[in-house]
Amino acid sequence: MIVREGDARQLIKELDASSIDAVYFDPPFNTGRKFRLVPNSNLGFDDIHPTDQEYINLIEPVLEQSKNYLKKEGSFFFHISAEEMMIPHMLCLKYFKKVQPIFWNRSRSKNNVKNKLGSVVDVLFWCSNVDKPKFNLVYQPLDSYYAENSYKNTDSRGNYALGHIVYSRTQATQNQDRHYTFSHNGRSWKPEYGWRLDKKDLDKLVSENRIHFPKTEKAKPYRKIYMHESSGKPCTNLWDDLHSIAMGSELRKYPTQKPISLIQRVIEMSTNEGDTKLDPM
Repeated sequence: MIVREGDARQLIKELDASSIDAVYFDPPFNTGRKFRLVPNSNLGFDDIHPTDQEYINLIEPVLEQSKNYLKKEGSFFFHISAEEMMIPHMLCLKYFKKVQPIFWNRSRSKNNVKNKLGSVVDVLFWCSNVDKPKFNLVYQPLDSYYAENSYKNTDSRGNYALGHIVYSRTQATQNQDRHYTFSHNGRSWKPEYGWRLDKKDLDKLVSENRIHFPKTEKAKPYRKIYMHESSGKPCTNLWDDLHSIAMGSELRKYPTQKPISLIQRVIEMSTNEGDTKLDPM
């Protein structure tokens, strides 16, 4: 791994066009505050900008340049507080075709707040210029309620939940190879809106005893999802399982430092091993 350190506004000019797979941009948030690692320390920065336009002048060139160096299916992540998200949102929409907000619940409730709502949410704007940027499925831990109430079925392999293998009306497929009749033990099914998997894959699951056939005559079959095989739940746009450094065991070396687990998720979901990542600030 090669790491380049310096003024990102200058170093980025040394990059080749369309050479970056993912950008994580964590600029000052325009809070009007001074941040120091400890009181009377020089380590930190003043997040003070007399006007919104001066703040825009700081961050907009990074978006514009990053777009030029990003690969076609690359992703740009803009990290900002929920309180200051409007300006970054408008700028992201200006430079990128698709902008999806991810909400990071970075901490629990604030007990010392008396005259306002506690600030516990940051936003990561996930930006791209294609409808389907590079994406790897990542997982979050199963919440306790789901784990306790979903894996109620059991067989010789273990406890399992039920996963849909039939499309609903709002998901109806036009793929004709998903409209077939399936028979098992004298019973037959041909879902009106199609199967979620082709017949070959369904036959394989049946042969491995991974299909749940309900006793009710007209009920649909389901896929068995075993608890001991689960990687968790597919990640949503609410990240409430990653906490700030203040709530963890990482050593804080900078006043607005983000946890490794957050950066790791961004990298894992948007890049592959060997891809080039850029942190421009």
